[in-house]
Amino acid sequence: MGAIVLLLLVAGVWTSWGDAQHVVLSKGREHGTLTVTGCRDGVCSGRYVADGPGGEPGRMTIEESVAVGKGDRLAVVVRPGTTELVRTGTAGLLYAWVPLGGALLLASLVIGGGLRLTRTAWGAAVAGGVLLVATFFAL
Repeated sequence: MGAIVLLLLVAGVWTSWGDAQHVVLSKGREHGTLTVTGCRDGVCSGRYVADGPGGEPGRMTIEESVAVGKGDRLAVVVRPGTTELVRTGTAGLLYAWVPLGGALLLASLVIGGGLRLTRTAWGAAVAGGVLLVATFFAL
């Protein structure tokens, strides 16, 4: 049971880190603002304007979420070597860690039911739930 909990948590961190690394370690990356012009097939696109010199305005894409709509302006960072963007700020940071929140909720069931560590299970469930609820309100 302990190995299953560890697997769930490692998978949650691994999945979250794909986007979170661009938000957490954003120093030295190209920052800017995306004005969303439309969303289709799980991807939103729009006009990107870099914050500093060296960045050229152009069309970039960002993963669609329920909180993104036409005309929205989002603070973003560019994934190196791509035309994909990642949302920054508090909302972007919380959104990047959503998979970890889900993993904590799943792991809490195994911790409580399989390992019989009820207090630890409640702690994991509360941490995962708080992360998901905070993300909901931040977006």
